Amino acid sequence: MDSFIERFCAKYYFPYAEGRQLIEGMEYKTYRKGDCLVREGERDTSFYIIARGIWRGHYLRDGQEVSVGFASEGEALFSTWGYVDNAVSRITIEAMSEAALYCMPKQKLEKLFASSVDFANLGRKLFEREFLNVETWLINGGASQARERYLALLEDNPELLRHVPLKYIASYLYITPQSLSRIRAELAKSGRC
Repeated sequence: MDSFIERFCAKYYFPYAEGRQLIEGMEYKTYRKGDCLVREGERDTSFYIIARGIWRGHYLRDGQEVSVGFASEGEALFSTWGYVDNAVSRITIEAMSEAALYCMPKQKLEKLFASSVDFANLGRKLFEREFLNVETWLINGGASQARERYLALLEDNPELLRHVPLKYIASYLYITPQSLSRIRAELAKSGRC
């Protein structure tokens, strides 16, 4: 159980003891592959920490799913629109594998943020990390080459290939599945993948 807490604390620069305290105040929930935490057009204001599994955020454009991000063990997960504005989500958050989350309602989490400097800092760091994730996604959409974006994604989250269909990874990288197949073949030939 502790490995996801260690990853969470390392990612968000949070003391381990407070990380355990946070988890102890959360509800444990399990999900099957394909289950959705929230669908585009639904509202969810809760905050989650991934205990196990891979999650994907996506939206529909012209009838096609466009992946906007992936999250795995030890990462925070929430609908930004629901949490920040109590608005409906503009993305669907879907389990790509069997998964487990710890859940805390927004009101309870905000009380915790107000209870100590460490927890207030956690709240700030969580949203700073979200800003970085969004900026990375925007920049990667056109600034770097598809091959480099693919390699960076694998370096950040190597278990994606075991749980996420390649068509979703291609969508996230702004390329076609065929282009991703060519990139993977080139990398395999050169011994890089």
